Amino acid sequence: MKTKGADLPRPTGLWNLIRRRGLVLLGLMLLPLVLGGWRDITGNTINPRFVERIKNGQTTRHEILLWFGDPKETERTADGLVLKFFSYKDAPPEVSAAPRQPQEQSSQPFLLDEDKKIKKVPKKTEGKILRGTLTVRFKPDGETVMSYEYKEY
Repeated sequence: MKTKGADLPRPTGLWNLIRRRGLVLLGLMLLPLVLGGWRDITGNTINPRFVERIKNGQTTRHEILLWFGDPKETERTADGLVLKFFSYKDAPPEVSAAPRQPQEQSSQPFLLDEDKKIKKVPKKTEGKILRGTLTVRFKPDGETVMSYEYKEY
């Protein structure tokens, strides 16, 4: 007497290999979020604990970039390199008693600029409030911190 499941093909080694690789690829795709990539997405990129570690004359540019990521602004001055980092927080939602109706021009996909040319309406991407700034000045060699300034708002 035969059983019904005995005639079905079993998953081969190839299927198991594909399934394992899929799990590995999924893990690699989620790794940046687990390791702190979510901070870049939210705009919270300046960690005050890392700011406390900065020592004038000792901390290197490599350490600054490792701790805070890519700067938002870079300046080259006669005194040396200056890197600027900004941290943002979400703006609070607007509180309104009456429901707001969009203005007529805001529902149109195009607008006229100063030269009276038709352009697409730019999407608003800023719903953020500045939380803090970090300005790091390097010595003329460009590798060692000369001074830094951190402000929280």
